Amino acid sequence: VQLQASGGGLVQAGDSLRLSCAASGLPFSSRALGWFRQPPGKDRVFVAAISYNGGSTYYTDSVKGRFTISRDNAKNMVYLQMNSLKPEDTAVYYCASALGPPALRGGAADYWGQGTKVTVSS
Repeated sequence: VQLQASGGGLVQAGDSLRLSCAASGLPFSSRALGWFRQPPGKDRVFVAAISYNGGSTYYTDSVKGRFTISRDNAKNMVYLQMNSLKPEDTAVYYCASALGPPALRGGAADYWGQGTKVTVSS
């Protein structure tokens, strides 16, 4: 199983960025996908999750209204569109997979990708 995240970078506050995660080796269309982040010196935390068919999405409160998670089951891709970025969004972002969104919201992913770093300057 591979989850390859990409799209991170250095941006200014207020900018937008889209993260992508390419998955392989797992039954993508039957699994929930999610994004987590680990700020410098802090623990990794849940950011967003999406159900197997994209019908349900979940967000941590701090990103609601600014971030949007989506997926393309035909391409085995999951995305995180991040708008109105703030310095506190600075973190390494990870994509992950689990059987369902509740597991992801609880941090219990079955598979983790490598991180992509997002830095938001003020």
